[in-house]
Amino acid sequence: MTPSSTASLHFWQFFRAGGLDQVKLQTGADLAALRQLDPKLWVALACPTQGLEFDSRTLDLIDSDKDGRVRVPEILAAIDWALARLENSNDLVAGGAALPLAAIAANRPEGQAILAAARQILTALGRPEATAITVSDAADTSRFLAQTRFNGDGIIPAESAPDASTQRIIGEIAAAMGTRPDRCGLPGIDQAATDRFFGELAALSDWWTKADLSSGAPTGIMFLGDRTPAAFSALQAVRAKIDDYFNRCRLAAFDPRALDHLNGTDTTLAALAALDFSTLGAGIAALPLAHIAPARPLPLTADINPAWTPALAQFRTGVVTAVLGAGKHSINEAEWDELQYRFAAHAAWLATKPATAVEALGPDRIRAILLSGAREAITKLIARDLSLAADLAALESVERLARYYRDLPRLLANFVNFADFYDPARPAIFQAGTLYLDSRHCELCVQVSDAGAHAALATMSKCYIAYCDLRRPGEAMKIAAVFSNGDNDFLMVGRNGLFVDRQGRDWDATVTKVIDNPISIRQAFWSPYKKFLRLVEEQVAKRAATADSAADAKLAAAASATAHADKGSPSKPAEPKKFDLALVTGIGVALGSIGAMLAAVFAKVVDLAWWQYPLVLVGLFLLISLPSMLIAWLKLRQRTLGPVLEANGWAINGRVRINIPLGTTFTALAKLPPNSRRSLEDPFEDKAAARARRRFVALLALAVVLGGGLWVRIDHNRRGGIYFGETPSAPVPGQPAAPAASPTPAAPATAAPPAAAAAPAAK
Repeated sequence: MTPSSTASLHFWQFFRAGGLDQVKLQTGADLAALRQLDPKLWVALACPTQGLEFDSRTLDLIDSDKDGRVRVPEILAAIDWALARLENSNDLVAGGAALPLAAIAANRPEGQAILAAARQILTALGRPEATAITVSDAADTSRFLAQTRFNGDGIIPAESAPDASTQRIIGEIAAAMGTRPDRCGLPGIDQAATDRFFGELAALSDWWTKADLSSGAPTGIMFLGDRTPAAFSALQAVRAKIDDYFNRCRLAAFDPRALDHLNGTDTTLAALAALDFSTLGAGIAALPLAHIAPARPLPLTADINPAWTPALAQFRTGVVTAVLGAGKHSINEAEWDELQYRFAAHAAWLATKPATAVEALGPDRIRAILLSGAREAITKLIARDLSLAADLAALESVERLARYYRDLPRLLANFVNFADFYDPARPAIFQAGTLYLDSRHCELCVQVSDAGAHAALATMSKCYIAYCDLRRPGEAMKIAAVFSNGDNDFLMVGRNGLFVDRQGRDWDATVTKVIDNPISIRQAFWSPYKKFLRLVEEQVAKRAATADSAADAKLAAAASATAHADKGSPSKPAEPKKFDLALVTGIGVALGSIGAMLAAVFAKVVDLAWWQYPLVLVGLFLLISLPSMLIAWLKLRQRTLGPVLEANGWAINGRVRINIPLGTTFTALAKLPPNSRRSLEDPFEDKAAARARRRFVALLALAVVLGGGLWVRIDHNRRGGIYFGETPSAPVPGQPAAPAASPTPAAPATAAPPAAAAAPAAK
């Protein structure tokens, strides 16, 4: 992915948005040279194929390795594929809902096949004169394919066969081997299933041939003819129990002391006697077949374990009588060994039986299928279907090209650059819709699957994020909404709102989790005052609760004293409170200090000029709010979209900042329409509170006026009775003239006393 040395041959243009340099894609030459652009200059390097407001089918076509993510090489491969099949590369930049047939490169082999397939589709849709084809037209190939029994995928349903016999065999193959859906969605079989089916038929037929009885002479495998399988089953049913019987007899011959234990101890029999014998259970079946004695034959008709009577009866008639002759009421160990030997070939044959699902067809049907020639007929049908693969690939290419023509320009504007994100008129593909909550609407909402996992990374974005659960009948979804304007006073877990997705559907929204970060400078300005008011409210509430508790305690004490007084018990008088002189002295000193401080502040304020008072007020506000605003400004400068998207599987290459101007476009506050009128008359207004508020405002205004007048008077006296801007008046006869104001405070002129100045004149 290193840019080639020819990258400098192409003239790139970049635009700046949100503090991020992004490449412009304006011409087909830009797209053709995009492989030369350094991937470090791409805004995104990967994105998921699901959870976006984008056609997932298009993303699946671009996702060549089918890992659920689209990466830079796959984007470049899609661009190259589309440009090779378009007449003019600029057409891919413009895009459109419908692909013009004239835009397909008819002078190239790839374009010729697509153009022919597009016209074939339009003809099948009844629009042979159409000059453009849409994605829905190209995607609806099932209507075209329904007109033919073959669709080029190598899968044929039973309906593809021309005769009922072949259709039946295709159905039997599907039942035994399973089916696969073809391009039309019909269940069918392919060549692999056909070969496996006929291979298992042949193997099972060969296995049956080894025991073939058609010659009329029973073989060692089927020495009893058709009765051999049933006889072997009867033998297998009692084989283990008969072996157990003769082994016990041999042990009894070895040591007679074992007889009592081999036949069953008294304890075992006593335990069995306590059971319910309405049915012969496993306890009785565990006892020997017959009484154990040294070298004793196995009785078959009498003195046998009642739990095994039915099985031994089938064994006697199906095996003993058929092999050793009629009239046998018992067998010895040598005869038992002979019976097993006679069935050894049959047992070995059964052990080689193929494990297959085609056995359910039966020998006769299997042989009929093998002799029917159906295998060759089905193979020809599949080959005929595969011969249309090139034509069907061209049909798929029509859909791919139509999708790329429609969707690639928008995908590039959300991958190579983020032009859609920075354009208020075109929401980005990761924006899921609009959330209406707390008198504002938030447009920067992304779909998430797990709020907890998403928040672990999204907290690094420095954004205020509210996670919401969305619900509508039969559907549910989760989103993360980025609030970038207003304040967070009433944004809290549990609040309900309304979410409108990109399709215009409304959802009920409930806040389930928040990531708290500054939202705006305005919020930071008022934050200290709101915190102070909350602190005051908490302290007032705490004091009120304490006073209420104290009042309750006093009432309880008074009630208790009254109750004791009624009983005649003397109550102890309360001790008088002691006068704490030190406390009074401390309070006096504190009040004196506060008074001195206020007097000093007032003296300084009085010395200010009239135009300095607003500056003092502004400075006071800044002194309180500036630290909070500075912290908020620093965090807002770091606000970025990258972690929000990367928590959803994106790979963001650049710093996609959400500065303050951009944030106001994504979160808008409630405002009255421009031509609306508002009446301030509120019929439910608290009249007493309104009157008190108006009186407070009037008193405040009066205090300001009186304070201003007092200041003017004080300032007049301080300036020697000369108002700001006045000129000294003429001296009155018989009164001393006021000293002239010196233009500079330095070196004031010394005036002679009036009496001394008048004395020479009198002389």
